[in-house]
Amino acid sequence: MAPHSFIRSAIALAGVLTLAGCASLSSDGGTADVQALVNGNPLMAGTTAQRAPDEASQKSVDALLAKPLDAEAAVRIALVNGPRVQDAFATLQLSDADRVQAASLPNPVLSFSRLAQGSEREFERMLRFNVLGLVTLPWQARWAGQRHEAAKLQAAQSVLMLAADTRRAWVRAVAAQQSVAYLRDAKEATEAGAELAHRMAKAGNWSALQRTREQLLLADASAQLARAEQAAVASREQLTRLMGLSGTRTSYTLPDRLPPLPQAAPELGDVQALALRDRLDVRAAQAQNSAVAGSLGLTHATSVINAMELGVVRNTTFDNDADRTKKTKRGFELDLPIPIFDWGQSRNGRAEAQYLQSAARVRDMGVLATSEAREAWQGWNTAYAIARRYRDEVLPLRKQVNEEMVLRYNGMLASVWELLGETRASMLLVNAGIEAQRDFWLADTDLQLVLTGSSPGGMTALQTAAASEPAAGGH
Repeated sequence: MAPHSFIRSAIALAGVLTLAGCASLSSDGGTADVQALVNGNPLMAGTTAQRAPDEASQKSVDALLAKPLDAEAAVRIALVNGPRVQDAFATLQLSDADRVQAASLPNPVLSFSRLAQGSEREFERMLRFNVLGLVTLPWQARWAGQRHEAAKLQAAQSVLMLAADTRRAWVRAVAAQQSVAYLRDAKEATEAGAELAHRMAKAGNWSALQRTREQLLLADASAQLARAEQAAVASREQLTRLMGLSGTRTSYTLPDRLPPLPQAAPELGDVQALALRDRLDVRAAQAQNSAVAGSLGLTHATSVINAMELGVVRNTTFDNDADRTKKTKRGFELDLPIPIFDWGQSRNGRAEAQYLQSAARVRDMGVLATSEAREAWQGWNTAYAIARRYRDEVLPLRKQVNEEMVLRYNGMLASVWELLGETRASMLLVNAGIEAQRDFWLADTDLQLVLTGSSPGGMTALQTAAASEPAAGGH
């Protein structure tokens, strides 16, 4: 083959391989794939997570904030306006860029040099290709695709975690607001008792001990109310942060009370099997393990020869003396490391250890998922039983006691102090019932997240493990 034809063929081959190795970024950054993973999940409130807020979404947020904010509306606002969901999609877009980069061929390198000696001028041109990159390109593309699938699952986990955190914050905010209202009534009743005790003591009808006891009750009621008011502010601000609200939007209205309890416990079947089948963190760990297994194969294949470059060379020499001759040399150059000192044992050992570590994490994630499913299911049943006990027995009995006490007071069979004492006890018991109802709805959110999304404690361990893994074939 003529030298010029050889060069043209090499350039054409490089162009074909480059086109074959090209990959393109996802048009939506993977948003549709994440939405498919979380679609139909009860935590999502039937809404779609949005990569970035737009004018239409902001109008929908304003419409939801214009009326009392229920849990579903709070989740919708967080999923279209919250900074955490935008951060999750941006992280997924980075993974997509890494996928495209890994599936693309390295660019050929063109080098040019000019040398002078007396009247001679020498020009050297070389076009260099990474041959090993061409050979391993299919694997690199497959490995990057596996990593991107794991990143989609992690992004879906982030979306579900945001939805669950928003639900919990809403439950705490409404319960805290409701508790403040009842504790404020209890404080008013205690104030009335303290004022009456002061007047009676001043008139000489009560001892200093009796008056001091009433003052102590008032001080304790005031402290409880102050703590409850601060808890209400903190829980409301937590909800506000999750929804990404600021300015005048923070003046939204919450409902007066939590939603009623469900009539009966759901029939879920084997919660352990559901967690192993549907939990996104389990699937993400499995996808991560597949990617690590693929990287182990590449590391073994390239443990001895981990670099190879082929270059096409053209060298032209001009002699500027009287005859002005020109000489041209053509050829190729191959760069290949010689495995004298490093036979790849450390890279192989590191890759095998990473695979064993990844496999252990998959097993640990399975154990965690089944254990948390059992714990969350038991917690749901316990919280449901306690909340029902308050609703069906404790509070109705307390109401009967209050009614009997009013009858006794009207019949002059009970004193005003007894009536005030029963009123305070009733309000504190109602507050305990609110807390039981709050704990149930928190347990309900945890159960839904445990069975379909992730650990209620978050994804810190999985994200740390993924971030610590070096690129496949890394030295």
